[in-house]
Amino acid sequence: MHIGTARTALFNWLYARHCGGTFLLRIEDTDRERSTEAAVQVIFDGLDWLGLEPDAPAVFQFARADRHREAVHELLEQGRAYRCYMTVEELAAERERARAEGRAIRSPWRDRDPPIGDNRPFVIRFKGPLTGETLVDDLVKGPVTFQNKELDDLVILRSDGVPTYNLAVVVDDHDMGITHVIRGDDHLNNAARQSLIYQALDFSLPAFAHLPLIHGPDGAKLSKRHGAQAVGEFAEMGYLPEAMRNYLARLGWGHGDDELFSDEEAIAWFDVRDVVRAPARLDWAKLNHINNHYIRRADDKRLADLVGEDLKTRAFDLPVDAESRLLGAIPMVKDGAKTILELSDLCVFALKRRPLQLDAKGQSFMTDEMRALLARLASALVLQGDWTPASLTSALREFAATEGIGLGKFGAPLRAVLSGGSPAPDLAGALTALGKSESLGRLEDALSQLR
Repeated sequence: MHIGTARTALFNWLYARHCGGTFLLRIEDTDRERSTEAAVQVIFDGLDWLGLEPDAPAVFQFARADRHREAVHELLEQGRAYRCYMTVEELAAERERARAEGRAIRSPWRDRDPPIGDNRPFVIRFKGPLTGETLVDDLVKGPVTFQNKELDDLVILRSDGVPTYNLAVVVDDHDMGITHVIRGDDHLNNAARQSLIYQALDFSLPAFAHLPLIHGPDGAKLSKRHGAQAVGEFAEMGYLPEAMRNYLARLGWGHGDDELFSDEEAIAWFDVRDVVRAPARLDWAKLNHINNHYIRRADDKRLADLVGEDLKTRAFDLPVDAESRLLGAIPMVKDGAKTILELSDLCVFALKRRPLQLDAKGQSFMTDEMRALLARLASALVLQGDWTPASLTSALREFAATEGIGLGKFGAPLRAVLSGGSPAPDLAGALTALGKSESLGRLEDALSQLR
């Protein structure tokens, strides 16, 4: 599920909620080779992760093939469709002629009746008008006019009896009561062709809104070289779904200068007519800023679960009390994390097992003088009652004043002892995250290694 598809789903969801309507999901699986069970599950998983739950069970287009065939035969009876017996070679030759002459493909069977009893394979094509114009009054792009002579006669039923996408969506939109179709602007040409089919079947047209594409930071069409494209990749990279909703809503739409807003605010403000016509650009720095905002606001238990899941995928050896350790560390470090992966890295120091081994840098700090100083600090901390960042900050300053030194004298060695060489918050934050027993235990481990 591409990020562009995710934004399209979000805009449909927002608009449905804004208007008091229904957000519906249809799996357009007429292409049987591409519509595997795994591919469809990716769509469900992506929407589920984003928190965009449809208001009714999904409709599977292929399961409605009989209804689509009914519509095809109705068009045949009305003279708005015809059987085309062109071979693959004849079609290729016609395609070359049409390209050379700058016109749409036309079948010689458009105005010819097939011989009675002809058993050759055929497709059924829609018989579109050769003159006049088709207007798509798009809610984003404004009125767009298409010359009918430039629109080819679409195949609406394949030779194997399977209805095609452009016919199926028209019938499904009508039967499902669809009032608004919000989709990518790569479907704008389809809107003209589908409009003709709506009219031929005497169906009311829905309102169309075609969204501009999402480009990479360099302005080029989004591709693999720009990094993640699929929704699942953003989840794996440690972005929160609420952050993605907020960020995707700002890709091509906005409410003044508001960068951060709740789902409720987005629903109240969103109007598809306010979507800009120019392509949006993926901005990683902005996404990281928004994700950090939601990490800081997130429940610590939820973050602990996410960090635990991430570390398990890295085969990190979690201690049995990992959850309580994470719950102690996360409040101290989450302000500095742009993603869950970064948050995991910042929590590793709290998950290390004792006895904690000093790395080479930590050992280099441990002169006899420093060992004696840290021993006196440990004795002072044993007497510390209030184990909070503010109280520990005061305690460390008071200890430094008593020793007649600055905090910098023992700050780096103490950090090495507490963190084991991993990233860690400030000294008071690290002590708070670890708790009194673990902090004093790590000090004892470091001092005992050097005796």
